[in-house]
Amino acid sequence: MTDYIITSDNMGDLPEEYVREHGLLLMSLTYLLEGVSYNEDHPLPYQEFYAKMRSGSMPTTSQINPEEAKEKFREFLKVNKRIIHIAFSSGLSGTCGSVGIAARELMEEDPECRITVVDSLAASLGQGLLVHKALEQQKKGLSYEEMVQWLEEYRFHVCHNFTVDDLFHLYRGGRVSKAAAVVGTMINLKPLLHVDNEGKLIPVGKVRGRKKSLTALVDAMEKQVGSWREKNDVVFISHGDCIEDAEFVKKLVEQRFGIHNFIINPVGPTIGAHSGPGTLALFYMGDVR
Repeated sequence: MTDYIITSDNMGDLPEEYVREHGLLLMSLTYLLEGVSYNEDHPLPYQEFYAKMRSGSMPTTSQINPEEAKEKFREFLKVNKRIIHIAFSSGLSGTCGSVGIAARELMEEDPECRITVVDSLAASLGQGLLVHKALEQQKKGLSYEEMVQWLEEYRFHVCHNFTVDDLFHLYRGGRVSKAAAVVGTMINLKPLLHVDNEGKLIPVGKVRGRKKSLTALVDAMEKQVGSWREKNDVVFISHGDCIEDAEFVKKLVEQRFGIHNFIINPVGPTIGAHSGPGTLALFYMGDVR
């Protein structure tokens, strides 16, 4: 048994039952919707969240600040004085920076504790997949230093591929121009995006039609998986309240790769606020992102 714990935040979109089963300790980002603040203590069912977005409500999100992070770390330190924290991508949020500040201040206050913050450079179940793989490595007995080194190397092998159903949410987030959103919607263009090695969400292409965009996610997997083809024992899929599309992508992956172990879970509201209903994302290990 290792003498440290692995912690993370709720941006990894791992299922509640997974979090409970593994005793995973998480920080929580909040969001504001229709004047109400929601977080882990005051959640909103994802179906209701996306229904409100479809009806025109626009949520806003906020990052964890250093004081909030310190409060959570103090709770974690009651469990173990040695923590490796896997944080939401610094390319998408200032949360990783805030958590790093909190960790440094706590170690100055208490020299007996040790907290290493690893920037996952990942989002949604991509971050969740990195956490999952780290927990597996921990069971194999990796030391604290070995785990940090493993995370810093293997985070670049977590592949993310996304598509969205509504370009206007990407326009709100500054990912596409208003003109591109209008024209793309008119001709039914669907963007393809991925998270790059800096942890940023980057458009990489577009196709016409929803089914083609879903198939393109699996096409990208064919190109990226490389030497991991036989080592991918699980694939993660997240969705913005479109479970039928998630099942469609799952079947394609099963047919092409012979993988039958999946974790499928909704995109959480804090990320969903920017990607919108109909988001579909595929995550796996590959040679290159």
